[in-house]
Amino acid sequence: MRGLGSVVWVMRLGRVSRARSRRAKVIAVTLTKPPKRLGITHWSTRSMARYLGISDAQVAAIWREAGVQPWRVETFTFSTDPQLEAKVIDVVGLYLNPPDNAIVLCVDEKSQIQALDRTQPMLPMQPGMPERRTHDDKRHGTTTLFAALEIATGKVTGACKPRHRHQEFLAFLKQVARAYPEGELHLVMDNYGTHKKQEVRDWLASHPRIHIHFTPTSGSWLNLVESWFAIIERQAIHRGTFGSVRDLNTAIRHFINGWNERATPFTWVKPPSEILPKLKRKETSHAPH
Repeated sequence: MRGLGSVVWVMRLGRVSRARSRRAKVIAVTLTKPPKRLGITHWSTRSMARYLGISDAQVAAIWREAGVQPWRVETFTFSTDPQLEAKVIDVVGLYLNPPDNAIVLCVDEKSQIQALDRTQPMLPMQPGMPERRTHDDKRHGTTTLFAALEIATGKVTGACKPRHRHQEFLAFLKQVARAYPEGELHLVMDNYGTHKKQEVRDWLASHPRIHIHFTPTSGSWLNLVESWFAIIERQAIHRGTFGSVRDLNTAIRHFINGWNERATPFTWVKPPSEILPKLKRKETSHAPH
């Protein structure tokens, strides 16, 4: 019996050793690109199982345990702006400690918003059944939404315009100036070409109470109005049906009016000292590929 126990122990040890070896092999192959002869860009459980001669379930279990997800991909952008650090400190400092008696506004435009309608009427939500719509749509044109978010209150000044040029942007700046006729205005905006046209610069120079703070190149995520654009897209545009650009513009105006009635401040919480180390290229240069 003692000899039989030793055999069983050796067999179990062998199974554990093979399982560990299989796990290491699966992970190692997963972290490399598939061979060109397979013609695929990334592994699936089935392609991996066929390649290694094991079961789909084994591959899936190992991936879950190791936390690898070959089917997912995320994006990143490194800013090459030589003034990256200075601009981050300037914009974030403006959020965290705005000047006394000044208004801070985050300004940008959301272009090419499509007025989409469905080929058939929407089917309303019912108990046990979600709202349903056709997969195809009718396109009725586009609009551009210009918006200025006041971070102290969360309120938005907006305008919909048919085109996305410096003329429309300058007209919107004049609208913002009329909406805030007194005191200093500090505008946070990105480096888009229409924001730096000579006509825009000349107008700003003639209005010294308006101060511009540019976000770094590839750093528009610092502009808080981008978060608001995501909100209006999710709550009013993505699932909307619009028979014309006029209908779309009306829906946007209704959303802005409703938003301003329930608006709350947009609060930035991280200081530059926590942001800048994450923006440095060298911090991620040794990540596995």
